[in-house]
Amino acid sequence: MPSPWSRPPISPETSGLLIARAHEELLAGNEEDRRLNDVRPLVQESWRRSLASLVGPEGLPSLDLASDELEAYRRAHPLAGVMDMVRALLLPGTAEESGVVVAVGDAAGRLLWVEGDRHIRALTGDMGFVAGANWAEDAVGTSAPGTALTLDRSVQIRGAEHFNRLVQPWSCTAAPVHDPESRRLIGVIDVTGGPEAVTPQAQLLVDATARAIESEILVARLRAQQAPPPRRSAPSRALLRILGRDRAVLEAGGETLELSARHAEILLLLAVHREGLSAEALSEAVYGHAVVETLRPEMVRLRRALAPVAPRLVPASRPYRLPDGLETDAQHVLSLLDRGAHRVALAAYAGPVLPESDAPGVVDLRESVRSALREALLAEASIDVLLAYADTADARDDEEVLRLCLSMLPARSPKRAGLVARVERLERE
Repeated sequence: MPSPWSRPPISPETSGLLIARAHEELLAGNEEDRRLNDVRPLVQESWRRSLASLVGPEGLPSLDLASDELEAYRRAHPLAGVMDMVRALLLPGTAEESGVVVAVGDAAGRLLWVEGDRHIRALTGDMGFVAGANWAEDAVGTSAPGTALTLDRSVQIRGAEHFNRLVQPWSCTAAPVHDPESRRLIGVIDVTGGPEAVTPQAQLLVDATARAIESEILVARLRAQQAPPPRRSAPSRALLRILGRDRAVLEAGGETLELSARHAEILLLLAVHREGLSAEALSEAVYGHAVVETLRPEMVRLRRALAPVAPRLVPASRPYRLPDGLETDAQHVLSLLDRGAHRVALAAYAGPVLPESDAPGVVDLRESVRSALREALLAEASIDVLLAYADTADARDDEEVLRLCLSMLPARSPKRAGLVARVERLERE
């Protein structure tokens, strides 16, 4: 019986094309197509599980852990104490020029740390391979970290073997990590890159790193002589959705509240200015000039609206401030841009911040988010992401974006004609 890790008996030059064709036939419903015989049983079975989980062949992973929540969660995770070991074993020398990306995830498939080669991180970030993203097999399909967790053993996935087309330019090796005493699954270690990431040596190294991590966790417990008390998970953060909508929606503690336009402006400004704002500063940011007598009754109404749904967000006074943190979907977009996840950031950008608001503070924030998105995409995004951005309302008439797309497209790309026509129209106008 052949090993499930062995390659099919075909030449390396043709294997990728045959596997890609087999993948297309399976997606088309041709499950008996003979080309599937060229695919390793391990990968075939993973593809079928991905189909059964209704995974999209070009879907982006969900961002399950936002910035503040991610930091708190990974500080308490048992793998936090071994990250220096992971870096020493898998990213020796200059990590940012290592030629690979190393990811460490939890038992649910959520990536907690993504480090390594700067250039590769920028490229893989476009497919959502960033800290906080869910890479479980039932979320994004066949990949080394997700499939290793599903099978509870080390896995190598080469290029076209990935279920998701966005991931097929890459290859990866991953191994699960277990609690050294209970043998409970606690996480996964993954190396992603080009062909060098799926060599036999890569699998030996990743397996050895996983075993070293388990030993280090056990040694740390013995040194402490007793297990540390369990940490209580932080309460879920409230979220204010203000992108592409004038009546913002507040999500807190499982409840939702649609806010009036004015209340949305005030709550957004207090969320951004966590240190608080004086009555004069807040009224200027909302109304354009200091009208404290107008602001105060509005604050009373806002407090009444928030009290039943989100009592921890009822603003305090002198200065006006939120007692608890409030995140916004705009902050999530900026966080994704910082992590290099341009495609995911663009998908999360539902439109301008409170687009109809003329409150000076909101206008400034709207332009800040719009500018940050534009500059990040112009500087680092792939051509596919730039083309998608060029079709948004923000960039539809942005000649610089259109010209950059033209410079990045192949000379014979059928997409060039439409872009040229748009540039010529802008020049005439």
